[in-house]
Order: sequence, then C-alpha cells, then structure tokens
Amino acid sequence: MTNDIFIGGGGVAYGEAQLLLLDKSNRHGLIAGATGTGKTVTLQIMAEGFSNAGVPVFLSDVKGDLSGLAVSGTETFKLHEPFMKRAETIGLDLQYDSFPVTFWDLFGQQGHPIRATVAEMGPLLLSRLMELTDVQEGVLNVAFRVADEQGLPLLDLKDLQALLVWVGQNAADLSLRYGNVAASSVGAIQRQLLVLENQGGTALFGEPALELSDLMRVRADGKGEINILAADQLMGSPRLYATFLLWLLSELFEELPEVGNPDKPKLVFFFDEAHLLFDGAPKALVNKVEQVARLIRSKGVGVYFVTQNPGDVPDDVLGQLGNRVQHALRAFTARDRKELKTAAETYRDNPTFDTAEAIQQVGTGEAVTSFLDKKGIPQVVQRTLIRPPSSQLGPIDKPTRDAIMASSDMAGKYDVTLDRISASEMLAKRADAAAQEAEAAEAAEDAAEAKEREYKKARRYDGGGTTSRSTSRRSSKDDGFGGALAKVVMKELKGTTGRRIVRGILGGLFKGR
Repeated sequence: MTNDIFIGGGGVAYGEAQLLLLDKSNRHGLIAGATGTGKTVTLQIMAEGFSNAGVPVFLSDVKGDLSGLAVSGTETFKLHEPFMKRAETIGLDLQYDSFPVTFWDLFGQQGHPIRATVAEMGPLLLSRLMELTDVQEGVLNVAFRVADEQGLPLLDLKDLQALLVWVGQNAADLSLRYGNVAASSVGAIQRQLLVLENQGGTALFGEPALELSDLMRVRADGKGEINILAADQLMGSPRLYATFLLWLLSELFEELPEVGNPDKPKLVFFFDEAHLLFDGAPKALVNKVEQVARLIRSKGVGVYFVTQNPGDVPDDVLGQLGNRVQHALRAFTARDRKELKTAAETYRDNPTFDTAEAIQQVGTGEAVTSFLDKKGIPQVVQRTLIRPPSSQLGPIDKPTRDAIMASSDMAGKYDVTLDRISASEMLAKRADAAAQEAEAAEAAEDAAEAKEREYKKARRYDGGGTTSRSTSRRSSKDDGFGGALAKVVMKELKGTTGRRIVRGILGGLFKGR
C-alpha cells in the first residue's frame, strides 16, 4: 500500500505527477471550479484513493452522481476509450473497481436515516438553522439551561416545543434569574420551529442518533467505508443541509481523541456546496467553523471544501487549506476577474506559466493543483490532467441502491424511530400531576364550604344524640292569640307596674312567715 493518492498530471504538457500525501491529507483541502468543469470527478477519485488506503470517507451527493462509487466501471461505458487514452498519457494503469458504500439520507428515502438529538445540536446551531435574532437566541439558551438543570432530555422537536411552552408559562420566574424572557420571543421561536417542521426538519431530530463510529468503519479487505449522504432533496432546504454537516463536524471535533500527526487520516470529510455554510452566517458561527477547521486535524480528520470559487470560503478558513485543486474559472465580468486574480494569488507561482491564465484555460477534467510536500510546504502550482475514476461515472439505478442498502451493516439499526420518555412526556406528566392536585384541592374546598353551609343552617343535637326541633319552628307554631297575650304580660312584668306587683307578692309572703 502506497502512502499517497495519485491525482493526475504526467506527460509533456502537464509536468510531473501530482500526489496527495496521506500523512498531509488531514491538513484539509479545497476543490474549486465553475459548474461542469469536473469537481465531482475529482471528489470521486479522491474518495477512491482514500478508501483504497483504508481511510473512511464521508461526502454529500448533491446531484446523485457519486452513487456510482458503489459499482465498478465497465469497458462498455461510452467514455471507456477516452479514459484509457488519458490513463496512458499520465502513466496510470487504470483498473476498474467498486468500493464499499453506505447510503445515508436525512429523510430515510435514498439511504439509512441519519439523526441527531436536539440537545446534541445545541442552541447555537439551532439558532442558525431557524434564523433567530440575538434576543431569541438568548431565550433559546435559557430553555436549554432549564432543561439541563431540571433533567429534561431534549431529543426531538416536540420536546423543544413542550419545553418552550413551559418556559412561556413560567416566564416571570425565569426572568428574575436569567434576564428577560419575553413571551413574544418564545412565540417567535415556536413559529420558526413550525417552519422547520414543515421543511422536513422533524426527520433530522430524534433517536436512534447517529454513532460516529459507524462512519469510520474499515472493511475486512482493508478498504475504508465511503459514506454517501443523499443531498439532492436536502438541497431544497440549504440551511438545514449546512447546519447538519457543521453539526457533524462539531461532533467529530468534540468526541474524537487527539492523535497528533497520523500516517493517514482517521476520516476524510468532503463538504460539497461549501458556500452554503458561510452565506449570511453570523460571526459566532464563522468563528466556530474556523476553530473546528484549525483544530480537528489533530483529531486525524481531514476536511475538504468543494465550491465554485475560493472566495466563497472566508480567508481565515481558506488559509488552512493546504491541498488544492482548482478547476476552470470564467472571467466575464469585473467581479469574475477580481475573484480570478484572488484565486491565482493563493498559489505558489510557477515560472513556466501565468497562474491566472492557466485557471481560465484548463478544460473539463483538467485543473491547476498544489499539494503539500513532505515538509508540509505547498508546492508550486502545476497544470494537471485529472485521472479517470475506477468506479462507475454517474448514478446507479434504484434496484441497485436498494440491494446495497439491504445488505448493509446498517440495515435495521437506524431504520425504526425510537420514542423514549423525554422532556415532552415528563412535562406532560408534571402537568397531569398538577391538575390532579388542583382538582383535589378544589374538592376539599367544596367539602369545607358544604360543611360551613350545614353549620349555618343551625342544626342542633340534644344530649341523647337525637336531633331536636329548632326553636324557630316551635315559635312559629305557637304564634296566635295566646302567644300574643303572653308577650304583653311579659312586657308588663318587665316594666314598673310589674316590678311593684312582684315586690308586693314577695313582701306579703315574707311578712306572713
């Protein structure tokens, strides 16, 4: 097994062979060029080279063409003769071959489902995904903090939606501790979650979540697994596409151990349509990409950005991309000429030709290239004839894809969605318990009020425990002439005449004694 990947070159017109050294390939790279100039083929031959070297690969298939990696090229292919002629020109013994491929798809249609939990995605990437304002992002951070403190697992979108409802209901108490939590901000986040859900974002979040080790497998024959993410449908939601790939890079950065400078990468990651990652991205997100790109190489991961123009990548990130393949750029406008000049200035000059002119002149399947040498120094730019691929050029048919998926090691592991107890169920249980407690308290209050009403009815009990008739009822029955006469007599007895009569009677009694 060699310690490099043959990219192309050779022959009188193209100079010496261009080799990508395996022990320098984790220092990242760039594949750039206008549409139709051969970027996809370059990506394909790089993936083949890494797989042959026992290095797993993850790439996104935006147009569906890269699925051909799974089957061998054939002599019946219409470009067989041109391929053989090119191979002879650059000194390549072209052998057709297939490569181990696992198909993935966020929507579970053209590959095995690939998911992440809401907690793994985190508030920064979710804010980017939903285009939240700074204030709304702050509220989302509060929600994540509450989930951590109260042990509420955030697995899927319904968990986050339920948590935000709880945050809105307790906004006053949370504001005292974390700052203002406005109901309007909570509502805005809920609306963005609804938009994300309508765009198919529900499929991304949930369990079983992707295990990174499943992307880093090496087959028994020594070939690295090529993981292909079906992105043709995903490109309909470009922000979802970019956020997912950035999350994957971040997870690799967080979980993989330091390996220093390995003889070959542990994984190579190709980010197609890389401009989607940076278009309109906030400064915090660009800083995160720069940090990941700078440090993830020490984890043994190489990142290759694939885009139309080097200017699509921020300078701080572009400066870290040591291995470069530049396909043709066109300069029809003043802006195009400026970008062409900028692209040419990023290479070490070759005294034999003008780099800017060469970038305009190279045809399909040609490029100007510069790779790191054994000391890690970029070599001078060279015009290069890119080698033809060993696998099929172009997509495979659906029956072939289905057969590969059915025989995959991943078949059945991620295909069925799990829905274990998480934040939404726990909060619902709390709400039910609170409702039952409130109902019990209301019933106790009603019972107390009923008892109070009974007491006020003046129900009395005699010594034997039997209920006696009330005085009010008895007095009502005694009303009449006799009752009225008794009242007059009692009134007179209470008066002066009454007291005299009583004294006279008592005086006579005592005098007689």
